[in-house]
Amino acid sequence: MSATMIKEFRLPDLGEGLTESEILSWKVGVGDTVSLNQVIAEVETAKAVVELPSPFAGVITALHEQPGTIVEVGKPIVSFEVADDGGEQPSTATPAGVGANHAGAWSGANGGGSGPAAGSGAVDSNSVEAGASTRQPNLVGYGAVVESSGRPVRRSRILAAPPAAPVSPGRTPEAPAAVEPSLEIPGAPAGERPRSTPPVRKLAKDLGVELAEVTGSGPGGLITRDDVRKFIGGGDLPAAARNLGAAPDGQGTTAGARASEEREVRTPIRGVRKFTAAAMVASAFTAPHVTEFLTIDVTPAMDLLARLKASRAFAGYKLTPLTLGAKAVLIALRRNPSLNSRWDDARQEIVQFNYVNLGIAAATPRGLTVPNIKDADTLSLTELSEALTGLTETARAGKTSPAELSGGTISITNIGVFGIDAGTPILNPGEAAILALGAVRRAPWEFQGEVALRQVMTLSLSFDHRLVDGEQGSRFLADVGAILADPGMVLTMV
Repeated sequence: MSATMIKEFRLPDLGEGLTESEILSWKVGVGDTVSLNQVIAEVETAKAVVELPSPFAGVITALHEQPGTIVEVGKPIVSFEVADDGGEQPSTATPAGVGANHAGAWSGANGGGSGPAAGSGAVDSNSVEAGASTRQPNLVGYGAVVESSGRPVRRSRILAAPPAAPVSPGRTPEAPAAVEPSLEIPGAPAGERPRSTPPVRKLAKDLGVELAEVTGSGPGGLITRDDVRKFIGGGDLPAAARNLGAAPDGQGTTAGARASEEREVRTPIRGVRKFTAAAMVASAFTAPHVTEFLTIDVTPAMDLLARLKASRAFAGYKLTPLTLGAKAVLIALRRNPSLNSRWDDARQEIVQFNYVNLGIAAATPRGLTVPNIKDADTLSLTELSEALTGLTETARAGKTSPAELSGGTISITNIGVFGIDAGTPILNPGEAAILALGAVRRAPWEFQGEVALRQVMTLSLSFDHRLVDGEQGSRFLADVGAILADPGMVLTMV
């Protein structure tokens, strides 16, 4: 029988110095045999949803965190039983979408041949020396700061899962039962609370229900709103709930439960929403914003769009006002490069980019993201159309990678799709400008000396006044407007 050992996989730094991630789902369970680089979990960082590949080939012995848990970088999340070949190194694979430039620290992450002797069964925990206060290398980059206890510093959101039990020498370790969430479940030991979400706890409190008496039907014993309502409807209604006026309404829902639902809903601030909020606050109070507006007749551009859609050369491509607007921005940047720059406060330098990574603000179920198209200035109109389509579809599916969210140089937000004419967009942090494209509307407009119904759009340009003077911002906005008002003007600009 070949010797085996237990290895732990710590949550990696998924790039950009992020310190925590939320476990969304496990793709494997305790006892499953996994192969090298097989996707084992899906996690959400402050920027994107990322798939984690397995660093080992072996058997899952423990899942240390449950879905919905916020985990600090560097904390063990899963244990494997692997063959001990005396010198095995873990995989150098990176999570899906993470750039290779973030992956250099993998080899020190999970111990390779530095673990215990073959067959000992001791857990290789990748511990640091006592008294050290440093960041542990793991899958990508460096992990959470480790205190003198050797444990990563993290917020106390749920109680830590128990470590895998040690195995006697010479005996193959048995796969332990799946680690139960340390938030409360019915019948849990004293000191633990039933596992539930803040809105459910609020509902239970309003109705006078003790969650310890409710059986959870959600994942891992999670107590849901329906569980609380079923508990009340089952005849076990506490006196406190009856005193709240628990007579059922016409829909069979208690008045107290309905009032609790309709009056207030609380959602934890985490993931993309948390990151976006912090970034917008930092941008608004760091860069001096200036916003300029320009309303233009885009009838010629809309006519061009209709002709392109009817052309066989553009069959199968998704062409929209955003496509033309993005192309106009890329052309105008050649004449106004100051809007494609960054303020480097640390080095007191202005960095002007000779390439354009064009960010596109995308509304997703997880919040606002701004993925960018790398080297967009080198793309033809059809290539730009394909890139925009792929970018938006990936963003809406929540699959945008950290690499696609970093390195942007200028952004566009298409508020016109929501029927909005104009706004004052906030700069994506680190960028000099952002352009908002308003809705295309039929409106009375002066045309050839008469008033006619024309297709009109308003452009809103916000820029960092440290980097861009009023003249430069105005010239750029005028160039974008001139292209959309008369696409033939491109011939005078390139």
